[in-house]
This record gives sequence, C-alpha cells and structure tokens, in this order.
Amino acid sequence: MLTLRTILHPSDFSPCSEQAFALACSLARDHGARVIVLHVVSPPLAPYPGPMPVSPQDVLREAREALLKIRASDPGVPVEHRLEEGDAVGHILRIAQEVPCDLIVLGTHGRRAVARLLMGSVAEAVVRKAACPVLTVKTPLPGPVPDRPVEQAPAQV
Repeated sequence: MLTLRTILHPSDFSPCSEQAFALACSLARDHGARVIVLHVVSPPLAPYPGPMPVSPQDVLREAREALLKIRASDPGVPVEHRLEEGDAVGHILRIAQEVPCDLIVLGTHGRRAVARLLMGSVAEAVVRKAACPVLTVKTPLPGPVPDRPVEQAPAQV
C-alpha cells in the first residue's frame, strides 16, 4: 500500500489545476498528509520588442499572490506554498526529490498529439521522469453517477 505523507501539487492556476488541487487535498485529508503547492514562473521565451508590458518583479508578485490564495477547503489539511522561476518540469522533479514527495498530483489540459508535439507537455514529462507516482487529473471531472432503477428480470413461470 502506498503511504502518503507529502503530496506535491504543481499549479498553473488553471481550472485543471483547481480540480487536481481538490483531489490532492482529499487524498491528504484521508491519509494525514501535507500538500505542497508549487507554481513555476517561466521566463519569457524570446526578447520582447520594446519595453516589457509587465516587469519581471510584477510577474513574480502577482504569481505569489495567486499562489497564496490557494487554500484547502478543509482547515485540517496542511498546505505549503512554493514559488520557483525557470523550467517547470525541472523544478517539479527537483522538489519532488528534495522533499521527498510520495505522490505528485497535477492537472493536465489533455491536448491532442499535434498540440503536445508543438508545445510540449509538462504533465507528460513529469509522468515519464518522476521517481514517485504521478496522478494526472483531466477536467472536467465527471459528476456523480445518478442512481438508476435496477431493471428487474421478468418472472419465470
């Protein structure tokens, strides 16, 4: 059986991440674990022509504010927040090793093959390279299955 003491939740602040965080908190509550919420700010890919519309310090400040707003609905679930700068996959894998984490729970946008090829996939790279189990959550999560009346077989004579 998998023992969960520490769950790492990388967040990009998307609805997919919100669903994954809720699941990570449920698992943490059920197993008496803590959740580490990680957000990685990626540097700009290419130099921006002209003055930057937002300064790097403002980007980090806004990311920190958004990160600190992520709270468990159950106050009994301990949540820690971490903000890093750089390559998301590299930081996720490094922190998962350093802590060490027992499980990584992250949202995936479920992009099709062409989009994944062109843009890459953080979730896919983490699944392939992580030393611990990884649970990916694709949204929307299905709702509860409605109760259906059980069909009764015709009476045999």
